[in-house]
Amino acid sequence: MAGADSHGRGTSPQLRLETVGMDSLIIRLFDRIEESNMAWVLAADSALREAFGAALVDLVPSYTTLLLHYDVAALEEGEARARIQATLADLAPASGQQGQLHEVPVWYDDSVGPELAPIAARLGISIEALIERHGAHDYCVFALGFAPGFAFMGVLEEALTTPRLKTPRQKIAPGSVGIADRQAAIYPSRSPGGWNILGRTPITLFGRNEAGEPSSRFMPGDRVRFVSVSREEFVRLGGDVTPLEERA
Repeated sequence: MAGADSHGRGTSPQLRLETVGMDSLIIRLFDRIEESNMAWVLAADSALREAFGAALVDLVPSYTTLLLHYDVAALEEGEARARIQATLADLAPASGQQGQLHEVPVWYDDSVGPELAPIAARLGISIEALIERHGAHDYCVFALGFAPGFAFMGVLEEALTTPRLKTPRQKIAPGSVGIADRQAAIYPSRSPGGWNILGRTPITLFGRNEAGEPSSRFMPGDRVRFVSVSREEFVRLGGDVTPLEERA
C-alpha cells in the first residue's frame, strides 16, 4: 500500500493494525489529517464490509483510521488480522468516490455565536471577513460521533486554526456551528461542548427515516458548504434566535 497514489492524489496509506479489545482492531492508514485520505478510507470501508460479511459487527471510519469490530464467534484475532491484510493489500481509491454536497444555511451573529468577534479580533480581520473565509471552503465529513448526527468535518483553513475552549460550556444549543483546531462541526442537539461557536443553522441533523430508523443527515465522505443567511431568512427556515445561554 505504500507509495504514491496512481491518480496523483498524495501518498497512499501505510497499513498498521492495533488491538483495542478482545473483538476490535484499529486499522491505521495515515498519520496526518488530509482531505485526500477520505477516498482511501471509504475504499477500505467498502472492501472490508464485503470481505467480513456476517462476521462484521461494526466498522467506524474516521480521519486516518477505521475501527473494526468483528464477531469473535466467527473469527479469532489472527484470522481477522489476516483477512484485513489480504483485503487491503491492493487497495486503491475509487475514482470519483465522493458523497453528497450539503449547503447549510448559517446565521452568523454574536448572540448565537459568541466566539465570532474574539476570533476575528485575534486574526486581525473583520467579522465579515471571518464569515466569508469560513464559508469559502467545502468541508469533508470524516467521521460521525460524540452525539447522534454529530459530524466531524475538515480541514479548516490553517490560518483559522483555533484551540478548543479552556472551559467547555455546559449547554450548547442545537444547530450551533463551531470550529476547533482545524475541524468544523454542528451540534445536532443540546449538549455540553468546548468548540468555538460562530453561528447557528436551522437544519435538523438527526432524526428517523421513512422506515422509522435512526438517520443522520451527513455521512462520511459527504461535503458541507456553509452559506451565510440573514436573521430573517434564518427565522423563515425555522431557526431559534434564543441567545446562547452560557458564555465561556
